[in-house]
Amino acid sequence: MKDLDPAAATGRIRWTADEARKVMELPFMELLYLAQSVHRQNFDPNRIQLSRLLSIKTGGCPEDCSYCSQSARYGSGLSASKLLEVERVIAEAKKAKEAGATRYCMGAAWRSPKERDMDAVIAMVEGVKALGMETCMTLGMLDAGQARRLKDAGLDYYNHNVDTSESHYSSVVTTRSYADRLDTLAVVRGSGIKVCSGGILGLGEGQQDRVEMLVTLANLPEPPDSVPINMLIAIPGTPLEGAAPVDPIDFVRTIALARIMMPQSHVRLSAGRTGMSDEMQALCFFAGANSIFMGDTLLTAANPSEDRDMQLLARLGMQPMAAWEHAPEAPAEDAPAAPRPRSRKDMPVPILR
Repeated sequence: MKDLDPAAATGRIRWTADEARKVMELPFMELLYLAQSVHRQNFDPNRIQLSRLLSIKTGGCPEDCSYCSQSARYGSGLSASKLLEVERVIAEAKKAKEAGATRYCMGAAWRSPKERDMDAVIAMVEGVKALGMETCMTLGMLDAGQARRLKDAGLDYYNHNVDTSESHYSSVVTTRSYADRLDTLAVVRGSGIKVCSGGILGLGEGQQDRVEMLVTLANLPEPPDSVPINMLIAIPGTPLEGAAPVDPIDFVRTIALARIMMPQSHVRLSAGRTGMSDEMQALCFFAGANSIFMGDTLLTAANPSEDRDMQLLARLGMQPMAAWEHAPEAPAEDAPAAPRPRSRKDMPVPILR
């Protein structure tokens, strides 16, 4: 194995769990240096992608995801609702765009969409796309025909999280298998829609589970274009209401590993930000997170206010990305140069030659 070179981590590689674990266990400052180096080679470090998430159909889900207030199996006190009207969804998307969001994500508490609802869902995608926003949906499991219809309507991203490692998955969800989730990701990818897939920290998993979850995502035929990393919001009435909180340093380590393993993906700091200090969020951005959800609510959970987010980004000198923005073709003239890679014989190489 060769010395670790941050530039090497930008190539398409296949990771092993052992390699990924060794990187995650680097001294914290070395890990952050590597993650920031990789981040600068692929993104402007002072730009952040802003998304908004709307629940278009809330509650009544037949699944038993242990973290979810929308499961019909738990006493979270959340009432089920019908699918929102198309006009209301588009009106909410307009408000989100005016507030600075460039991607609009719509989620429905379904195991999978029913054909009777597809026309309305398609109209939502078309209406939001007509506003000039990126579109994202999360509707549960999809078949190939549904994915093709969504692609034809202009859907940019489809979210379907793997949640955790395959070995820990059955402790969290029993009504669908890990293979079911991977099958849906394959259907989405095969349709030409960009994959959005990540996981949740705080489900009773260990560090190895977090490593294995990221290995699963990084080793897909194409890594997800968007990787949301959530910190569990323990909802009363759900089986995980008493889950132990995630250590902030461990959370930042996971963000850093996601950035190193998936250098060209948007890594989204997602649910749980209400429980994070500004300093913790800043460390996550330094570790490579470059996307957040705006708005006071994420589906059914609380989220920092837009004012608080804008104030934090202003303090950090960060600016919103434009729609469909990825890495700049060339660094801005006044942008600081990325740190030069260092060789460290005691640091594991993150690639196989």
